[in-house]
Order: sequence, then C-alpha cells, then structure tokens
Amino acid sequence: MPRPEILSRDLLRWFQSDARDLPWRKTTDPYKIWLSEIILQQTRVAQGLPYYERYVAAFPTVQALAAASEDEVLKLWEGLGYYSRARNLHKAAQRVVEEYDGEMPKTAQWLQLLPGVGRYTACAIASIAFGEHVPVVDGNVKRVLSRLFNLDACIDTTEMEQELWNIAASLVPEEAPGDFNQAMMELGARICTPKKPNCESCPVLSQCNARKWGVENLRPVRKPKKKVPHKELVAAIIQKDDTYLILKRPTQGMLGGLWEFPTDEIQSGETHQEALCRGMKETLGISVHPGGLVTTVKHAYTHFKITLNVYRCTREKGRLKAKKHDELRWVSAADFDHYTFPKANHKFLNLLREEPLELF
Repeated sequence: MPRPEILSRDLLRWFQSDARDLPWRKTTDPYKIWLSEIILQQTRVAQGLPYYERYVAAFPTVQALAAASEDEVLKLWEGLGYYSRARNLHKAAQRVVEEYDGEMPKTAQWLQLLPGVGRYTACAIASIAFGEHVPVVDGNVKRVLSRLFNLDACIDTTEMEQELWNIAASLVPEEAPGDFNQAMMELGARICTPKKPNCESCPVLSQCNARKWGVENLRPVRKPKKKVPHKELVAAIIQKDDTYLILKRPTQGMLGGLWEFPTDEIQSGETHQEALCRGMKETLGISVHPGGLVTTVKHAYTHFKITLNVYRCTREKGRLKAKKHDELRWVSAADFDHYTFPKANHKFLNLLREEPLELF
C-alpha cells in the first residue's frame, strides 16, 4: 500500500516544481479561490481561465459580486454552462456580505452552508485558503486514489464514495494540506488521466499498485454509461417591426434566468408545425402561423442531446402572455448582446443579425 509520508513528500516536490502557473494559485484571497473552484466545476481549466479573469476584473471583491444584478452575473457567465453555478455564486456572495460581514467562513463545515458549496468545494477552499486539515475528493482525485490503491470496486456507489473520502483524509499531511490537495488534483488532470495515463512521468509511480499489477487502464471501475436521450424541439422566431420576441426562463430550473426564443418539445406524432401551434398557445396564449425553416441546430447537454428546429412564425390572434416564463420582451437584433442566451440559441442569432429572411 502507498506510504502517506513518501506519497506526500514526492507529490509536493513535483507540485512545487511542475504545477501549472494559474492565477488563483498566486493568491490567498478566499473569494478568488472560491470563484475559481466554482468556475472549474464541470469545466476544463483552459475554458474556465478567461471566465475567471473576467469575473475578477468585473467583480474584484465579494462585495462587488453581491452588489451586481443577477442579469450581470449571468451575462458574464454566458457560454460556460451549468448556470445554476452562477446563480448560487451570486446568492452566496450576498449571504457572505449580509450574514458574515463580507468575510468568507474559514472552515469546510461553515462553507457548506453557502448556496452551491458542497463538500468538495468547501474542503478545497478551506484547505487552500485557510490551511484547514481536510481532504478533497473530485473526479481527478477519485481516479488517482483508485489507481494508487488498486481499488477493484465500482467507485460510483455511496459506500465507495465515503471510502474514498476516508482514504484521502488518511493521506493529507499536517503541513501544506492545500498544496497537497491541489497536487492530487493536478496529478489527475495532467498525468493520471482517464485514458492512457502517463505513468512514466508520474512522481509517485513507485507508490501505485494498479501500475504494479498492470491494470492502470482498468481503474477506476465505473458503472456502464447510460444511453444519452435525444429531444426534438421547435423554436419560433416571432417578429414585430424590427424586434423579436424573447422570453426569460424561470429562475429555478435548467438554464434559469436566461433568455430564449419561444421553444417547445415536439410531442409524439406531431409535425413541426403542429408542435409550434400547440406550443405557442400553451406558452404564450397566442395562435401562430408557422412559416419557413430558418435553421436546424444540434446541441448536447450533459444528460441529453437536442435538435432544435427554428421557424419563422407570424402571430395571428390572442393576447400575448408569458405563461411558463418570468418575462417577455420585444428586442432588436442589435440588442441581443445585452441578454444572456443559451448556447443553442447563439447558434442562430447571427442569422437574425443579417438581412431579414423571407417568412415563407
């Protein structure tokens, strides 16, 4: 079995000499460390880095973030996905200002009381910013531990999740727990990768039991992936003079607080035109006449994929009302940049910025 004192010594030496030069590693400001951890949830470093820099520039302190509007926070997050992270980040900043006098809680236990801060994030912030002696277990660390200890049990169970936390806790050194935790995550991100781990460059190769037995590519053991569902949707481009109708999604739920063109899922047996007529009646309380197809957009979310069929529609009758959304607005194409749209909508916005398309 790996020896904790040798593991931490070799891993910390490697981290100190080989760690990536990242801006949140140059600060002990718990707000900026927290911001980086939230951005990097479900996000690669290369993609998240520019968002971190924009957020720090726009909201350099927790007080600045708390004072911003939700629309400002979401607009800056646009394109990063998992928008509940941004909404929770905003709510948590407001709570820190209102209930903690602008000072971040200093322990993992108290940090977990903030919206959007789970066990992993709380332990990461507490160990890195405040030196609390707590472990972290994210996807990278799970993979590293499963190989170091050659764990042949499926890690996707509640029992193994707790076992991994216990193992991680047994390895964290008394000194520099934050650096050790970052080193474990760095090792998983750069060396102990999901496919074809670069074992020859591993600073703790001598401690790895999976490599010893030649089964590193069989670890970790995971549950088989489920087939990704596919949804067929229709979206309506409804125009009034030089403006377009957009709707604000309810704050609670997927893509909450974002703006979108009226959209509905096609039900079994419906044509696109039937779905548009039914959907706009249910969503907006109006009758529409579907026109020409503008474009078809394909997009993938984490748990499902969509095909979005975008049509020009003319409004025929009925009193316009946002039945399933928080708000509706008529906006010009020139004003699209002031609103936060899902990625699937971004894939056709430029078509509306160009010359007007024929309706039929």
